[in-house]
Amino acid sequence: MKRFVLLSVLLAATGCGYHRAGQATHIPAGVRTLAVPVFKNNTQSYHTEVAFTQAVVHALNNRTRYVVTSDERPENSDALLTGTIVSQTVAPLTYDSTTGQTSSYLITIVAKVVLTAPDGRVLYKNNGFSFREQYQSTQDLSAFIQEDSPAVQRLARNFAQALVSDMVESF
Repeated sequence: MKRFVLLSVLLAATGCGYHRAGQATHIPAGVRTLAVPVFKNNTQSYHTEVAFTQAVVHALNNRTRYVVTSDERPENSDALLTGTIVSQTVAPLTYDSTTGQTSSYLITIVAKVVLTAPDGRVLYKNNGFSFREQYQSTQDLSAFIQEDSPAVQRLARNFAQALVSDMVESF
C-alpha cells in the first residue's frame, strides 16, 4: 500500500507540468544580450510602436537578467527581438442614453513578435498577440482630454508583461 501511494504521488508530480520559474524557457542558456529595435508599425496610429517597444525593454530589464540593447544588427547580440504592430482599432463600446454620445471605447491592438538567433534560427514567435483596453471618453468638450494614448500605454505594459512571461516562463 505504501508503495502504491508513493508511486501515485511521484506519477502525479511528474505529470502536472510543474517546473521551477525560469526553467522552461524559449531562450537558450547562452543568450546574454537581447537586441530590441523599435517595433514596426503597420497602422496609421501615431507612436504605438514606441510605447510597445519601451514597455518590452522595461519589462525585460525588470524581469530578466538579459542585457537589452536597441541595436538592429543581429550579429551584435545573442538574440534579436523584433515586433510589428499589425493592427489597431478603436470601436465605440457604450453610449450615454440621454445624449446618444459614445461614453467609452474599446481599443484593440494586434502585434507580431519574433525572437531570432544570430544565425537566423527562430527561438520564439507569436503572430497574433491581441490586447484590448477600455477607456472612457470625455463628455465635456471644453475640457476635452484625449484618452486613447493612456489606454495604449496601459495596453503596452500588459503586452510586455505577457510577452516576457511567455518567452521566459513558457506559460
